[in-house]
This record gives sequence, C-alpha cells and structure tokens, in this order.
Amino acid sequence: MIRDITLGQYYPGNSVIHKLDPRVKILAALLYIVALFVVNKFSGFIVAIVFLEAVIIISKVPRRYIWRGLKPVLIIIAFTLIVNIFMVRGEVLWQFGVLHITREGLRTSAFVGIRLVLLIIGSSMLTLTTRPIGLTDGIEALLSPFKKIGLPAHELAMMMTIALRFIPTLLEETDKIIKAQQARGADFESGNILRRAKALIPILVPLFISAFRIAQDLAMAMEARCYGGDVKRTRMNAMVFARRDLIASIIFCAFLALIVLQRVLL
Repeated sequence: MIRDITLGQYYPGNSVIHKLDPRVKILAALLYIVALFVVNKFSGFIVAIVFLEAVIIISKVPRRYIWRGLKPVLIIIAFTLIVNIFMVRGEVLWQFGVLHITREGLRTSAFVGIRLVLLIIGSSMLTLTTRPIGLTDGIEALLSPFKKIGLPAHELAMMMTIALRFIPTLLEETDKIIKAQQARGADFESGNILRRAKALIPILVPLFISAFRIAQDLAMAMEARCYGGDVKRTRMNAMVFARRDLIASIIFCAFLALIVLQRVLL
C-alpha cells in the first residue's frame, strides 16, 4: 500500500508532455486544480476528464501506474462520499432511523468523488512528467518577480522540490521499518483503533530518526559541494519557451474557456 503512492515520483519518458517547459506545466497544473472547483455541472467534469485523458495518452505514462496512486487514498475518498451521502439535507430518497439518503446528498458525493480523483491524478501527472530539478527551476522562475519585495524565491523552490522528492524515500523507509517490526512479531492490523494507534509508535520513532539522518546527509552533501543558494548560480539546461509550449498554452486556454462557458451558459 505504501509503495503505491506515486506523488513525488518521476516516470522517465520522452513524450511531448515530458519535454514541455516546467513553468507551463506548473501553471497548467495549478489552473487545472482551480478549474475543477469552478465546475458546477457534470458536463464540466466530462470536459476535464477528456482533457486529462488526452494528457495521459500523450505522456505515455502507464495507466496502471497512475491508478496505483489512488489506492492509498481510496479510504479517504470513500469516507468523504459516505459523509456527504448521509449528511446533506434535501429530498429524502431513503431513511432508516436518523440515517437518510437525499437526492442532493447523492449529487454532492458524486461531485466530490469525481473532483478528488481528478485532483489527485492531475497533481500526480505534474511530478510524473517533470524532473525534480525542472520543478525547482520552474517554481523559482515563477516566483522570481517577487524577489523585489524580498521573497527568497530560490530557497522556497528548493524546499518545495526537496519535500516532493523525498516523499518516495520516506515511504520506502516506512515500508522497511514496518517489515522489520513485523519480522519481530509486531501486529499492526488486529485490535481496536486505540491499540492500532499505539502500535504505530514503533514505526514513527525510527521514521523520525531516519528523516533527520537523511536531512543531515543532504545538508552535508550540499555544503561539500559549496552550495550557496541563489548566489551566482548557473544552470546546465536553460529553460526555453519553445513552439510546443505555445501550442500547449493555447490548448489549455481553450480548456479553461470551455470550463467557464459550461458554468456560465449551461
């Protein structure tokens, strides 16, 4: 289950999506998330699904690899759907004691479920098709105008990228710790919720120690290479806004226009 989390992982490829300017992909991902919350009709979700499906096909990222990233959050999605089904008031379709299912609850839960799935897949596509160094350069370039007001753009971009980059590493460490504890007879599945919560302590303590060790090793490696933040840094691969980036931007603007039109006109 832990290894199924794909957020922060990069899938090597040579597709058009992989070659796009990181700045374009970052802005597209942010605006795609905003567009999902603008949608208020199922027709808007159809447009978003078609757009995301086209991106997945062009990127050539294996579909099973993408859907695998949804497994760890299925419980959260299911819990959210159940809460919306039974808690939203409206026209009652079924009732048993204090429990009731309404037409509005079913509609709201469907909206929330679709939105969460598209949100997770869309966010994962950004990290799956962009190298960590590309994310750093892209975020820094987008934040660079704020340097005039004292915002440490490079440091913020580096922290965000390191956080994403080390998600898979920490998940792998967690998986190793769990297997080691299970080999020593630890039980993480039986008992009530309180007992399961206490059973997590033997996992959290070594995980925190491992995280601090990894952070210290990273800091020492950066210091050994005379890393100095944004002071006189050069890049091996400069970001260039190419023709394919312009075409991708036009296509994405058309997608946003369709989302807005479906909300205003339909």
